[in-house]
Amino acid sequence: MSDRFNPELVKNLVAAIAVAAGVSQPDAAILADALVDADVHGTTTHGVSRLNIYIRRIQKGLIDPKAKLVVERQRGGTLAVDAGNGLGQVQAMKTLEMLMPMAKTNGVAAATIRNSQHFGALSYYCNLAAAQNLILFAMSGCEPAMSPEGACQAYFGTNPLAASFPTGKGFPVKIDMATSVVARGNIIAAQKKGQPIPSGWALTADGEPTTDAAAALAGTVLTMAGHKGYALALMVEVFSSVLSGAAVGPAIGSMYKNMDRKQDVGHFFCLLDIEAFMDVAEFKSRLDQAIDEIKSCRKRPGVTEILIPGERSHQKAQQNRAQGISLDEATRKELKTLCDELKVAFTLG
Repeated sequence: MSDRFNPELVKNLVAAIAVAAGVSQPDAAILADALVDADVHGTTTHGVSRLNIYIRRIQKGLIDPKAKLVVERQRGGTLAVDAGNGLGQVQAMKTLEMLMPMAKTNGVAAATIRNSQHFGALSYYCNLAAAQNLILFAMSGCEPAMSPEGACQAYFGTNPLAASFPTGKGFPVKIDMATSVVARGNIIAAQKKGQPIPSGWALTADGEPTTDAAAALAGTVLTMAGHKGYALALMVEVFSSVLSGAAVGPAIGSMYKNMDRKQDVGHFFCLLDIEAFMDVAEFKSRLDQAIDEIKSCRKRPGVTEILIPGERSHQKAQQNRAQGISLDEATRKELKTLCDELKVAFTLG
């Protein structure tokens, strides 16, 4: 069961909880915006449901709520930054804000981020860049959850990669995907609900196929497209973890399991200014034409509309802004418990 709530109301509550846990008001606003934005766009696995674990890790000293972002290296249009074991969303957003003027000056700017955390949906940052007529290509390492092709030991995270492209259609083309066959958050959500997962998603710790969410979480998620997903996961690991100086593979701390050590997650951002390559209006016109051509392709039997990546989440966002975002009972209970502990007024009824 879930109820719908005004996104701004939820955002204000999330920010208030974060401030009560020691996060500054400006940083709490960044965190709240990123989490609620995920719920608005239907990516609930990376939304407000994650707040509880962030706060618990702050309380245990595993996340520094007041961490400073430190630039360790800078050359031309590149940055290597240390997130200071701070909140992932906050430090990633601050890095992106540093990259934007650099990309406008140089045409392209890139950054590695180390000593970070899980930082939510990559599309959040990519969409913000697209709104500024920039193209952000983003990747992130993750806690071990996925085995290399042929193995049954978790080595890689689900290692997502993403990019968004501005259009004249009222929504950006958005590609945001894990290199696993499914985002691990979907398996976590299934476990919370006591539901089975589809066959082909995961293996047990012994390498056997399973539809049991708990067994899948103890085992490994499968790569998408077999060896191709494995190769992409390795690419993301190199850019995000190896190049940044962050933890690599199993050395990355688990957000839920390792409540005694930091995560040290790494991220990679590459930001392009469209104007360095062509006029923005021309880019949008060319992309809009491609979209029109794609949508007019001959359809398969039973298909009524060909959707563009990012179109479904845009439609979901319009609906959720009008009707409110849905928060399940477990998430509401976690928010209520946090409010009670931190002396924050619970405003969700």
